[in-house]
Formats: sequence, C-alpha cells, structure tokens
Amino acid sequence: MSRTNRALLLVALAQLAIGAAAVFARFALTSSGPLAVSAARLTLGALPLVVLAALRGRLRPIDATAERRLALAGVLLAVHFATWIASLDFASVAISTLLVCSTPVWTEVYAVLRRRGIDPYAATSIIGALAGVAIVVGAPDRANTPLGIALALAGAVAIAAYLVVVRGIDRRYDTLAVTSRTYAYAAVLLTLGASLAHDHLPPAGDLRAWGGILAMALLSQLFGHTALNAAVRVLSATLVSTLTLLEPVIAAVLAAWLFTERLGVTTAIGAIVILAAIGVALRGEQRDAGG
Repeated sequence: MSRTNRALLLVALAQLAIGAAAVFARFALTSSGPLAVSAARLTLGALPLVVLAALRGRLRPIDATAERRLALAGVLLAVHFATWIASLDFASVAISTLLVCSTPVWTEVYAVLRRRGIDPYAATSIIGALAGVAIVVGAPDRANTPLGIALALAGAVAIAAYLVVVRGIDRRYDTLAVTSRTYAYAAVLLTLGASLAHDHLPPAGDLRAWGGILAMALLSQLFGHTALNAAVRVLSATLVSTLTLLEPVIAAVLAAWLFTERLGVTTAIGAIVILAAIGVALRGEQRDAGG
C-alpha cells in the first residue's frame, strides 16, 4: 500500500471517531460548560502523548520558527474546540456539524490567495460536498441562534487555519512531536479559560457526562485528530478537510441509533453526493501527485 493510500485509510478511520464527537459532546454538556468540556477533552488527549513524546525525546526543540508555529497551532486548536463545543448550546447538532464542516471552503480560500487561481477539482469537490451536507442535515430552523451559527463558523475557520499551519511545520517534527505540543498548548489555554469563566467540570458521579468527555478524548481526539495530523503531512489540507465532510453523515447515523431518529431518503441522497464529491477531490489529489 502506497504512502498516500495509507494516509487516506487513516483519514477514513479517523472520521468514524470524529463523526461521533458531537454526540459525545451533547452527553458531556448535560452537566458542564463548553470551556470545561473542551479543556478536559484536550487534557486527557494530551497527557499520554506528552509522556510518550518525552520518553522518545520528541519534546526537544529543533527549530525556533517551528516551535512558534506549533504554539500558534495550539492556540488555533483551543479556539476551534471552545467555539465549536459552545455552539452546541445554541444550535442543533446537525447545523453545528454542517457549519464546522465548512472547513474546506476556508482552506481553499487560503490556497487560492496563495496561488491566485482556483483548482477545478478542489472547487467542484467543495461545492458538491457542501451541497451533500446541506441535504443531510436540512435547513436551519428557529432552534439555531445567530450566536450558535457564528460560533460554529469560528470553529471551522480555526481548524482550517490549524491544518494549514501544521502542514507547513518543519519535517523534522513528526506527528508525535506536533500533536504532543499542540494538544498540550490547547489544553493549558482552555483550562485557564475555564478557570477565568468559572466553567465547571461535571460532578464525579455523572457517568453520562464523563463518558462523553472520555469518549471525545480517547476516540475523537487521541485517535481521530492525531490521525488527521498524520494524514495532513502527506495529503493536502483541502483534501483532508474535505474528507471531514463525512462527519455529518456519521453523526446522523449515530443519532438515529442512540436517539431513535428516523433516517430518511434525503440522508442517503446526501451521503451519495458527499461520496461523489470526495471522489472528485481524490482524483485531483492523484493528478497533483502525478498519478
């Protein structure tokens, strides 16, 4: 299996873990605030990576510029989780997920500004994928406030910027060196933010809320986002963020299973549109790679 194909498989598996994050967050927010939930998620996800990185000597600084970029990436990651998880208090899971999945729009805007041209494969895949997501989650309603929409969009822009920054990190920093730093920086910032905002953790006996936090930390964060960090070193930031548009489909399936929400024909149609758009993105990536 080629390096590109391994990266694609890794992203696919990561989407299964990340797609469930909104459901996990809903459980966590039942008795806790968004900053505390975000801080707990990042802290639990960062600790094993920091320990492993220390044992393997990956915490030694190599390049001052790269270290500054990693610190910036940590800030962006903190902003992403704080704003997105907060949006779930003011918008539905479906609409929040839809807006967060606008990430490829912002990565492509950055790419267009750099190269001063629009790649037809990327443009087609983004438009098609966003159309598919819109079909899956439906139109906004009165349950979705302007604040919720703004917070979700802020989360999308922040994670797009994070992907772009991480992709440009010095290659001497492997995935472990990158994630251990960025997760730790984000965890510290979110912990400080939660403390200043008097945002509290769930009661120790609230197994549902803590189960949601642990699931986000171990599955969505430790595996899912670490896998994306590894993949973005091989694949383009736009392709990786376009593949994340599978998240609303996965979230819809999980919501149907856990909350007995009926899946209609439109969900299946939207999923097909998204998969077709991803196929266009893959074709463009293969063309750029000379395949």
